[in-house]
Amino acid sequence: MLKIPFLSTFLPEYDLRRLPTPDVKAVIGWGLKPSAAAGRRLAAARGLPYVALEDGFLRSVGLGEAGATSLSLSVDDLGIYYDATRPSRLESLIETAPDWCDSAMRARARALIDRIVETGLSKTNMGEPLDRSLMRPGRRVLIVDQTAGDQSIAGGLASPQSFLDMVAAARRDEPHAQLIVKRHPAVAAGKKQGCIPPEALHGMTLIDTDVRGADLLAEVDVVYAVTSALGFEAVLRGLTVRTFGAGFYTGWGLTEDVVTTGRRGVARDLETVAAACLIAYTRYVDPITGRPCTAEWAVERLINLRTRADRLAGSWAAVGFAPAKRPPVRRLLNSPKADLRYFGSAARAAEHARATGGRMIWWAGKESEATRQAAAAFDGSKVRMEDGFIRSRGLGSDFFGALSVALDDLGVYYDPSRPSRLEALIEAGNVSARDLTRAAALRERVVETGLSKYNLKGEPPSGWPTDRPRLLVVGQVENDKSILLGCAPDLNTNSGLVAAARADHPDAFLIYRNHPDVLAGNRPGLLDASALEAVDAVADGLDIIDCLNACDRLATLTSLTGFEALIRRKPVSVYGRPFYAGWGLTEDRLDFPRRSRRASLDELVHAALI
Repeated sequence: MLKIPFLSTFLPEYDLRRLPTPDVKAVIGWGLKPSAAAGRRLAAARGLPYVALEDGFLRSVGLGEAGATSLSLSVDDLGIYYDATRPSRLESLIETAPDWCDSAMRARARALIDRIVETGLSKTNMGEPLDRSLMRPGRRVLIVDQTAGDQSIAGGLASPQSFLDMVAAARRDEPHAQLIVKRHPAVAAGKKQGCIPPEALHGMTLIDTDVRGADLLAEVDVVYAVTSALGFEAVLRGLTVRTFGAGFYTGWGLTEDVVTTGRRGVARDLETVAAACLIAYTRYVDPITGRPCTAEWAVERLINLRTRADRLAGSWAAVGFAPAKRPPVRRLLNSPKADLRYFGSAARAAEHARATGGRMIWWAGKESEATRQAAAAFDGSKVRMEDGFIRSRGLGSDFFGALSVALDDLGVYYDPSRPSRLEALIEAGNVSARDLTRAAALRERVVETGLSKYNLKGEPPSGWPTDRPRLLVVGQVENDKSILLGCAPDLNTNSGLVAAARADHPDAFLIYRNHPDVLAGNRPGLLDASALEAVDAVADGLDIIDCLNACDRLATLTSLTGFEALIRRKPVSVYGRPFYAGWGLTEDRLDFPRRSRRASLDELVHAALI
């Protein structure tokens, strides 16, 4: 159990030890599982409290058995929530709610419920969309099966007979409704047995695949359950729930119960029960930062992780990735729903993608003729990968792995000759108020922390005058694809950029910054003599963020530094066609026929960074 990720963060009040030393004050184990029996015996023998751990009600994206890290943990010093044979800390919290659940807590719980219902979150968030063709018109009843041996069945004062009673009651109570049985996917896979025998399923619709619980609950009118946590999710959604066992959510007046514990005699509203289950009883740790977090933060993290898993789901056939790039690429494409394989041949990659119904993926900047030909012959999904806009702490050429990548199934963001997914996102808009708030917070955080693409530090600028407008002109590698594809023939060099910027801003104090690769003599792009005469100061070796903060305006062909200047609210003069131009945020020399929409800065940030 000590191998559980972030266990000490979940349990900061305990000094965790593997062996039972004489000064041990408590024994911690995983619920009531047989594997924790020795711990329970030790606690009983020494007269020590036994603290039971279990996954929380909003756990992860993916199954624990598959290695998905849990965001939540239930910590119970009285019992465990699924064991109704005795009190648990959760039961105690619900009973004593007037002592701790005030109006502010109830409002917090209400907002949490609404967000969970709105987004369809569940415990493991792995299900596929429901095939709604299975749903018949009229009233529908969901009957929830469980796996044989599920500890919550016996712990919930139920038995295999309870499932037969549940089916019989549904047939009796709902003679004209469509009866839908939801089985655990492990039963269909032959790994476990269900509790409802096959002969009891006559005339019912059986769903034995892993579908999204929220999709299913949205299609039914009433839910029949023994002790399944899906019943709790139904309660959160305001559905009528009839139970045939004492689940943790039963006995509080929110469900119609056949079995009672003899203890839960007080009625509690939904907000109180949800506050106890999701806020007071459960602890959360963000698996990305490793720090404790609130239930609300955990919900948003789960939403983002699920969105990422869905986007990356399926088979990926990767071609043209150097061995050094493979580990970070595998990490960035890792998903509980994805399968990534590398191929040395573009033809073999296309063949694999075709056979698996998957996608071909390659590094956009290293696109070979063989890759172009194989992709042209492949009629499936094709994705180009490039570095993201906040990449690393160091250059890729120095073998610093990327912390972000851009995936594009239409083109690539630096090629304005054709649409890209980034351009399509900005053109479409449709960004929610919540996402705009998130984008604004991200933008402010990036500015506050001084982040850039490579985060290379340098000396701050000094000696720049304050009595003239300070114009920062950033040079680029002149055979960079964003220049080759995004600039006009008459203005596609650094010298031409300096001349144009000087002509447009004759009174400015012009500061020029060479690209580091050009300065090293490895790539083309040095200024000619006439351009050098127009430069008042050189910013080579200076910190780019300090330069941006010190300048009054930036001029560029297509450099990402223009985007970094925009998010710092600097005016940007653009002489090429980078992804951030053409939306009304920059002063553009060229036209952008496809970019008809006027976007806000935070819409641009959301599309590019989120």
